[in-house]
Amino acid sequence: MAPTRTRSPSPDASNKRMKADHTLSEESNVDLCFTSGLLANANALKLNGSYHQALPYKYCVLDQLFDDELLRKVKDECVGELSFTEKSTDIYRVHQTGDLASLSYLPKEELQLLPSLLRLRDALYSPQFRSFLRTVTGCGPLSGSKQDMSVNSYKTGCHLLNHDDVIGSRCVSYILYMPLPCDQKWDKAWGGALELYPVTENNEPQSIPSRKISPAWNQFIFFEVQPGRSFHSVEEVVVGGGSDPRDRLSISGWFHKAQEGEEGYEPELTDRKKSSLEQLSTAEPRPLTPYPIDDEPPIPPIITEAQISFLSDYLDQVYLSPKNISMLASRFASECSLELHSFLRMDLATQLEAGLRGLDTKDQLGTSRKQRIPSHTSGISESSWYCKGPPHKQRYCIIGEKESSDETHILLRRLQDELFPSAAFRTWLALLSGVVPMQYAVEARRFRPGLDYTLATAEKGDSRLDVVLGLTPEVEVKGKGKGKAEANWESGEWGGWECYLPAREEDDDPAVYGSGRKKNPNHAADAINGDGTDGDSEDEDDSTLLTVQPGFNRLLVVLRDPDVLHFVKYVSAMAPGSRWDICGEWEVGQVEVEEEEDEDEAVAENGELECASEGIEDDERSDDE
Repeated sequence: MAPTRTRSPSPDASNKRMKADHTLSEESNVDLCFTSGLLANANALKLNGSYHQALPYKYCVLDQLFDDELLRKVKDECVGELSFTEKSTDIYRVHQTGDLASLSYLPKEELQLLPSLLRLRDALYSPQFRSFLRTVTGCGPLSGSKQDMSVNSYKTGCHLLNHDDVIGSRCVSYILYMPLPCDQKWDKAWGGALELYPVTENNEPQSIPSRKISPAWNQFIFFEVQPGRSFHSVEEVVVGGGSDPRDRLSISGWFHKAQEGEEGYEPELTDRKKSSLEQLSTAEPRPLTPYPIDDEPPIPPIITEAQISFLSDYLDQVYLSPKNISMLASRFASECSLELHSFLRMDLATQLEAGLRGLDTKDQLGTSRKQRIPSHTSGISESSWYCKGPPHKQRYCIIGEKESSDETHILLRRLQDELFPSAAFRTWLALLSGVVPMQYAVEARRFRPGLDYTLATAEKGDSRLDVVLGLTPEVEVKGKGKGKAEANWESGEWGGWECYLPAREEDDDPAVYGSGRKKNPNHAADAINGDGTDGDSEDEDDSTLLTVQPGFNRLLVVLRDPDVLHFVKYVSAMAPGSRWDICGEWEVGQVEVEEEEDEDEAVAENGELECASEGIEDDERSDDE
């Protein structure tokens, strides 16, 4: 999935079509726009040979596409006359204009501000250049009427995660680079590389890209859109913004197949492979592990002394008090979610926090790492952690199966293999949530900065109980005194948050949800800047059901309805270390229990626990806990 642009409003009847003198109809005019000799048939045939030999799939890189003087004028117009809207979803963060197809509908006085951009767009979609692309790629007829392109600005924190670009009638994807400053070579350490992924036998992308192409001035990259094949991503950019002039500026878009009424049009076949977007929106339920046959479900849930003794080895005592559990259950019944702070015992938490920081330091993923964007193999080893994909759905590390002498590894395995699957924890969850856990899946997860995430998926079937123990260490503050660092996970700038979104409507475009919109009407040519004219500045993020920032020693419990979208936001390369958790998911059943307690007594008892959904502050705990 690539960023989706908001199209400009329908033009007035007096401005339906551009005049003929705004188009490039003569072949000589088109040739002058491009690098000398580029469109020659001999050059196209030569490129065809290298295109079909390229790996991991067919693509082509043109080092110089347009006349340099023309492109510099285009750059000046983009920077000086267009405004950009920041857009962010589970899969991308980017500053973007609206669809440049809307140039055709601008008033004459605004169009005069963008003569070079108009000339470039018309040359790009001209019959001559489309014929050149067909010769190089061997693809079918390309549309001249359906134009689809925008200007994109990638500055610090911007990225685009793995996808195959398959939407509608897209046929050829392309990107034209205009990195700033234009006279300075773009350093690969600044990020922003286009990453191409090989695929497995199941037509899923492998977790690590096999080709990375850094931006360069006037460079043009294109490839055919292929379901289950054309997987790519844009590496996070770690420079730019504020007084820093560096910017991965580009024009990107698609050539579509010939449309109805155009020569070579063919109706779309209904029997086709699913795009990466469609695979996400129709995800299969996660495989779950049943409890042992002799482990009876807690109906009604009654926790035994033996179970409390077992849980006492892990949980803070405040969460084992029947009075407190009753209060938490009451809150969960009304909100369907809880976040419990200081969940593990203090001795375990202290050991874990120091150990996880140490692992990040050892793997060059902590604050002292030499390069801001880590290698894709960082933190991966056969004995401790390995990467889980496929990256068009998710990428993160899970703990290995082999035995390890590392104390942090051992403790994480205890939480994953002993605490979460235990009958005692099952009963405790039943008391807390009012539902009966039936089957489960548990993983210790590591989300590395600059690399890892999950994308929004919705599962069919029954409700699930999500239980996530956040173990992301807080930012260390050196020196005297207490307090939080100025930069911290709670700001949201580093990503890594858990997010729940409402189910999509059947007719929703899956590329659109959660993008957010901001208005900026005080700028020329706003009609192509994705701002619209309806005056509605309401942020689309208002539809978010729940967002929880990363934290340490916090247990999140959420009852997730079917079709609700859920994801962990990409962890930025700017983060000081990995995002860690123990993630559990339960299939649940409902049970009705007769109330044996007088309602008034229950209310009085439930009112005795303070701030339970946000944990118990340390100074409120008794000394003997």
